[in-house]
Amino acid sequence: MSIHFICLFLSLSYFHVSLATNGIHQTEHYSKQINPFSPKASLIRYWNTHVSNKHPIPHFLLSKASPLTPQHYAILNNLITHKPFSPQFHNSLCSTPNFYCSFDDTLHNPTTTTTTTMTKGDANFALYSNKRFANYGSSRVGGVDSFKNYSDGLNTNNDSFKKYSTTSTRHGGEFKNYAENGNVANTNFTSYGSGANSGSGDFDNYDKLVNVPNLGFTTYDSAANNHKLSFSSYGNETNSGTQSFASYGKRVRGGTSDFNNYADSSNILQSQFTSYGELGAGTNNDSFKSYSFNGNNPRASFKTYGAGSVAGTDSFVSYRNRANVGDDSFQSYAAKSNSGAATFANYGQSFNVGNDTFTEYGKGSSGRTSFGFKSYGLGRAFKEYTKQGASFSEYHNFSGFSGKAVNKWVEPGKYFRESMLKEGNVVTMPDIRDKMPARSFLPLAISSKLPFSSSRMREMKEVFHAREGSAIERVIVNALGECEREPSRGETKRCVGSAEGMIEFAVSVLGANVMVRATENVNGWGTSVMIGRVYAMDGGKVTKSVSCHQSLYPYLLYYCHSVPEVRVYEADILDVETKVKINHGVAICHLDTSSWGKEHGAFLALGSGPGKIEVCHWIFQNDMTWTTAN
Repeated sequence: MSIHFICLFLSLSYFHVSLATNGIHQTEHYSKQINPFSPKASLIRYWNTHVSNKHPIPHFLLSKASPLTPQHYAILNNLITHKPFSPQFHNSLCSTPNFYCSFDDTLHNPTTTTTTTMTKGDANFALYSNKRFANYGSSRVGGVDSFKNYSDGLNTNNDSFKKYSTTSTRHGGEFKNYAENGNVANTNFTSYGSGANSGSGDFDNYDKLVNVPNLGFTTYDSAANNHKLSFSSYGNETNSGTQSFASYGKRVRGGTSDFNNYADSSNILQSQFTSYGELGAGTNNDSFKSYSFNGNNPRASFKTYGAGSVAGTDSFVSYRNRANVGDDSFQSYAAKSNSGAATFANYGQSFNVGNDTFTEYGKGSSGRTSFGFKSYGLGRAFKEYTKQGASFSEYHNFSGFSGKAVNKWVEPGKYFRESMLKEGNVVTMPDIRDKMPARSFLPLAISSKLPFSSSRMREMKEVFHAREGSAIERVIVNALGECEREPSRGETKRCVGSAEGMIEFAVSVLGANVMVRATENVNGWGTSVMIGRVYAMDGGKVTKSVSCHQSLYPYLLYYCHSVPEVRVYEADILDVETKVKINHGVAICHLDTSSWGKEHGAFLALGSGPGKIEVCHWIFQNDMTWTTAN
């Protein structure tokens, strides 16, 4: 029987399915025509045969099922059997509704445009997204251009500035919130500030909280004269991405470059600086303050840093402090410099020692050049460093930290104590919005046949047409890293790409009498709200749950894990002034925090430490938690 005949047959067969809008307290039903051969109908049958209680499948879970038509479903099922994966399969897969095929493709960003020239008059952009500028602010005299909220909160950013503020005089450029809270940020500055005379460039909150950053600066501030550059909060709290500066500050005369809070609390971030400050002259000063603080497995490479500079000053303050392992290298640092100074203070006071190497440190320098390291950690290797003018002091056989935790900012309301979940209490609701692309699960028959393993990386890249170094490749690598890491003590975990897979995992941990819960909407986020009626799940007993959190991937992928010793609550969320119900939230309280790190954000926000207090948090939009049914 041909596929076309099967599809025609399937398209003619419909039946009615009645479902509850959620499986907790509501009884409102709706009826829709659902083809019995569609993925949604298949998911309903799976729920009914694997979940033992009489609760219908919640609507929010059913809504995440693939909206594939039976025709498209049959075609995909046929094509997936052919190996290697054909272009026809890739095209058919990428045409699947709610499937985010390529994070590098600007087709997903219809607002992307190109502005060829923007050189006259001050520009003040309060809200601006996904633009490509070829010759912005070049040759301007005086004035200030500012971007206040540039490409914030987008799923995929594709921004480029070519010839930005080149050969300008006394011209200022300000970026306040650049590409913040995005998923994948592809941003590139080419010839930024090259040949500029005086003036300044400021970046505040540059690519903060980006999931997969891909940031590039090429010929940045090259041959500038007395140009002042400042980065405050550059790439902070990002997850698994790359940043590169090529030919940064080459042949500059005078001026300063400041990085404050560079890559703070980032996860597996790769930073590369090539030809940084090379052949600079005059009193140019470059400084990094709080570089890769609290980073997890940071990987930074500095090549030809400050080489051949004259009378310049380079400094790193608090470099890699409290970082966890990593792989950092400095090659040809301040080599052949003349009468300058290079200093490192508080270098590498890491929790776990990584692989850090210095090669050709100050090699071939002349004049009164001075080099110094103050307070540096265990396991550092310095090769071929200058013997003249170099000082090493306060070498520490570092074994850990003691004392009060750093007063690091944590979003109000993100963590709270169990006692706050009382009717009438006024609390701050954090930002619980889902900022990932809208995606659906794939049907089990499709997702189970797609490769998902580091050992099958070649096939995965083949499926998604992922080029080397592309954003989609980084998305794949990041998802695999999260899904394949070793479980924590007492944790059972699994990544699932189908709703059936999630149900199966929850049942394997909790038994067949399960129910899944999620916060109803995002109303009230970022404001003070009142707690209404509170419902304790399982009679308020200490229990275990399965929590599922979204991962960034082309189709809907959840990281699910067992959470022992918890209490789960539902609570009505009320408007403080009117007392009207605006939301229905789900909260989980972790009663055993003994295995949490002492600098976990919960303890920084609430005080105390591991094992001393319980910690509660809301279930964010589109995340969910499974428990035994009441």
